[in-house]
Amino acid sequence: MLINERDTRHERLLQVANEMMTAARTAPKGKGIDIIEVLMVTGESINKLSKAMIEYSQKTGMKFITRDANNILQAEAVVLIGTKQKTQGLNCGYCGFDTCAEKLNYPNVPCDINTVDVGIAIGSACSVAADHRVDSRVMFSVGRVAQEQNLMPGCSSIFGIPISGSTKSPFFDRVFTPPASAEPLE
Repeated sequence: MLINERDTRHERLLQVANEMMTAARTAPKGKGIDIIEVLMVTGESINKLSKAMIEYSQKTGMKFITRDANNILQAEAVVLIGTKQKTQGLNCGYCGFDTCAEKLNYPNVPCDINTVDVGIAIGSACSVAADHRVDSRVMFSVGRVAQEQNLMPGCSSIFGIPISGSTKSPFFDRVFTPPASAEPLE
């Protein structure tokens, strides 16, 4: 039997994305409380996410999001990692409030322990991609629009990690090409 690498690339990259999701799930969590959510985006769902990113970019004026929207179209999968917001009862003050009880009056202020948990999960997932020599990049923009689209209900601090197994990583040395109707960069 002869198997050409190009014929099995997609399936292998989806397997890596699955392993990245496992790494995010098993990453250490503050106080051992698991509030991390992980989702894989593939196929037509990547196209829909890219379109939503372009719309968000135009709405907010954040032009780099259009670049990232075009960039994820070159990915085989995008792993989304976010967190549910839950105070940890440590009264650590890292969020800016003296106690977790005070912070509860401001539900849009994230608990710093939750934010750290997302960062550790992202690092664990990216290490899996690196171990498999798969190109990846952590993108705030993807996660922000995923949150706007409610792809991970109840989650905040969402980040996206697109992955690729192409000859050259599409996620570095990126050039922003504005859409024809976009205003020039300042």
